[in-house]
Amino acid sequence: MSNIASNASTDSNPQNSSAVTDGVSTHSVNHAMASAELPSEPDIDALLDSADEVAVTWVREQSSLDEVIAALAACGRVALDTEFIKRDTYYPRLALVQLNTGDHVYLLDAPQLQLAELWQALSEVDVAIWHACGEDLGIFYLLSGCPPLTNIFDTQIALSYLTGQLQMGYQQALDDQLDMHIDKEQSQSDWLKRPLSDEQEQYAIDDVRFLPALYLSLEYELKKQGLYDYIWADCQLYASDLYDAQHVEDDAMYLTMADYRYTSEQMAILQAVATWREALARATNQPRTFVIKKQAVREIITEKPNSMRELAHKTTMHRSMLRLYGEELLKVIKDAKNLHPAEHPACLLPPYRSKNKVLSKAVQQAIDEQAEVIGVPANVLMRKKWLGQLYEIIAFDKDLSEMPEGLKGWRNDWVMHTLIPVITAHKIELQQGMGINV
Repeated sequence: MSNIASNASTDSNPQNSSAVTDGVSTHSVNHAMASAELPSEPDIDALLDSADEVAVTWVREQSSLDEVIAALAACGRVALDTEFIKRDTYYPRLALVQLNTGDHVYLLDAPQLQLAELWQALSEVDVAIWHACGEDLGIFYLLSGCPPLTNIFDTQIALSYLTGQLQMGYQQALDDQLDMHIDKEQSQSDWLKRPLSDEQEQYAIDDVRFLPALYLSLEYELKKQGLYDYIWADCQLYASDLYDAQHVEDDAMYLTMADYRYTSEQMAILQAVATWREALARATNQPRTFVIKKQAVREIITEKPNSMRELAHKTTMHRSMLRLYGEELLKVIKDAKNLHPAEHPACLLPPYRSKNKVLSKAVQQAIDEQAEVIGVPANVLMRKKWLGQLYEIIAFDKDLSEMPEGLKGWRNDWVMHTLIPVITAHKIELQQGMGINV
């Protein structure tokens, strides 16, 4: 995946993307059958030799897409990537889709094609192999109208189980796992220009040429260690999380910038400004940060400007945007300040902070012990965000059904029978560390 963006990293029409039998997706059934047996150890050298010989076809005309759809229906698994530009627009401009069906690499000239059938076909493949699919899936959901995919295998997530490195790049992954080096110098080039340079084309091909070999290498190692099903579940969870992130309502965007130290009035101003920023960015097709950077939003929350002079001198809002939209923004701020307190959004609950590390040490010990038992890195077993949410549930006596989805799957038995009792045993310290009077 290549993205020219202002911040480098991190409306649907849902239809069922796979057949369902007795409430179970065929992807899940196929996956369970596939994961039951340990595959033969792959011959990496042979796989790489085959990858070097794979046929490459450009798809520039709509009629040629039929061959790709047929190949996807027959291949079982596909490796894929996208190239797009999002440097100065709100909506990403998809430039290229690369697919590797195992014996053929297709380069789809996205601006020349209607891709609705492709999105549907990709959602029906048994295994869709990506590396670091976050931004790619965001584009997929934006353009396809499909529900959350249930066939994702992200090699970056898989590698985190084996290495503890959460964001290993594709180049390093190939180096470490396959002893294969590829050039990544074209990642920030102009993917909308035509024709692509020879270097760009080679880069695009290499992004999917070796993904099937990487997948087979990881599949064997993960199944040998009994971890494959864990990775599969986490990949589908990630795909669902990305879908949710792509479908956040404008008036909920403020939560990505909220701070537990904000008062309810400040939260109301933040919600109003963030909602206005989102609508304007979309209407003018420019990045949110082109409208107002996060720093300027934070300054507005704390300074609560009442005039153009205050907006100019107390915030770092860009002067051109100030001239164009300053009066409109001041009205947004004023209306938010005039809301009745009952109309303010809720303040965020404070995180757990304490100089007394008894709870933290007990929790980390429980995490480390379980990580060792099942053979996964501790930072993969439990994410900081999940732990913070679990602390909040226990400290405020919330229903356990509000646990994050990641703790309701294969981690749930351990969470319920080990981790929650450990936290509950230190509940008073937890509440005190969150500023709750007990």
